[in-house]
Amino acid sequence: MSEQIIKVTDLKKRFDKDGVEINVLKGINLDVNKGDFITIMGPSGAGKSTFLHIVGALDRPTEGEVLFRDRNVQTFTEDEESRFRNEKVGFIFQFYHLLQDFNVFENIMMPLLIKGMGNGEAIKKAEGFLEIVGLAGRKNHKPGELSGGEQQRVAIARALINEPEVILADEPTGNLDRKTGHEVLDYILMMNERLSSTLILVTHDPQVGAIGRRRFTMVDGELFDAEKEG
Repeated sequence: MSEQIIKVTDLKKRFDKDGVEINVLKGINLDVNKGDFITIMGPSGAGKSTFLHIVGALDRPTEGEVLFRDRNVQTFTEDEESRFRNEKVGFIFQFYHLLQDFNVFENIMMPLLIKGMGNGEAIKKAEGFLEIVGLAGRKNHKPGELSGGEQQRVAIARALINEPEVILADEPTGNLDRKTGHEVLDYILMMNERLSSTLILVTHDPQVGAIGRRRFTMVDGELFDAEKEG
């Protein structure tokens, strides 16, 4: 029997802009089981990023709830929320959000130190992840000295260094050319397999959207099962 890890119920998000109410999410429902690989495809502005941010506790819904292992994410204390984002969820974004004043190795090791891991153990683990993403020879370089694909591989290693149960990938290939994008996607899938994580990936690219084991589309704030629709 499948083990449910995330349950999204009637999720809605509204913004008020200049007195005009904008409905970004219009009642999303989704059950996510451990080990799922879900892709959500849709155009820019469909609500994909907002949805991921709420699932990962970076934002709060206007209505509805997100349960992580039967616990409502909205009820987390500030400390619980921080631990959730640091240890349970790994975020991979379109823009890498690397710390420009720190080198590759320091960027990757940072989440381990935030978690409280000892320096020696953190160094050993970061070195292992550097090897996995093929950047051992670039460990002392600053992000600005790397190509876009290399920066995204650093971001992948940093996002997954704490071996999260859930990986949330927001247009991870959207800022890269097609060849580099495919290489980065291969790294994400390889790491997901290695960690036995649950992966939710949103994209506007139909080729990327087609590789999910469960495939959805998001249009104008509504989620549709691509298998049932197609």
